[in-house]
Amino acid sequence: MYAEERQQAMARLVSEHGRMSVNQLAQEYDVTTETVRRDLSALERLGLVRRVHGGVVPPASLSFMEPGLRERDQVNIEAKEQIARAALDRLPPSGGTMVLDAGSTTSRLASLFPPELELTVFTHAVPIAARLAGLRQIDLRLLPGRVRRTTQAAVGADTVAALAELRVDVAFLGTNGVTPDHGLTTPDPDEAAVKRALVGSGRCVVALADASKFGIDTAVRFAEPAEIDVLVTDAGVSASDRRTLAQAGVEVVVA
Repeated sequence: MYAEERQQAMARLVSEHGRMSVNQLAQEYDVTTETVRRDLSALERLGLVRRVHGGVVPPASLSFMEPGLRERDQVNIEAKEQIARAALDRLPPSGGTMVLDAGSTTSRLASLFPPELELTVFTHAVPIAARLAGLRQIDLRLLPGRVRRTTQAAVGADTVAALAELRVDVAFLGTNGVTPDHGLTTPDPDEAAVKRALVGSGRCVVALADASKFGIDTAVRFAEPAEIDVLVTDAGVSASDRRTLAQAGVEVVVA
């Protein structure tokens, strides 16, 4: 099957099913996930599909749709677990400070904190705060703001102002999309403002992003590649994306 024929078939399949994941399409057409992402990029440029977190939907099915935390938590579970475990090596030493962004992968990182490691942790994510509140070795600091239902995270001027006063050892970030040329993006402007402040608060900035986020460019950029010190991902990321990020000064860690 030629690329054009496969892409047309993909567009028809997505239209029929309403939503397809990258892995489903790769299995359906017996191609790599990297090939699927290239096909989806071509189809999105033609307006035939709309890429969303982990897959693709028909263009008419959403207008500025953003997946909720519960939905994101059920996608690429194994990869996110591996990324969270690899990110443990980037935690500050005992007595250190860190800020933890909202997200399904960052939440997994919070669940893996070693019991002997004493840390001061700032977060704007309600589920992460609830998870850390009972840990005796964690000095938890909950950031202020208006809580968005979609992400269950505080956003707004109060959140940004509080982060502007912080300087922590490590800032851990999640993202909705990563492109080596444009950087890290998210659909919501308020979320982007908070993430931008998170980037500015860390002496070291570590982004956690599974391979499904690569090639996705959502509405608002919050960080250029050069603003990220380390990006922890999984083996599904392409060699070309890894090289481009490395050229921008990003240390890419494959879990």
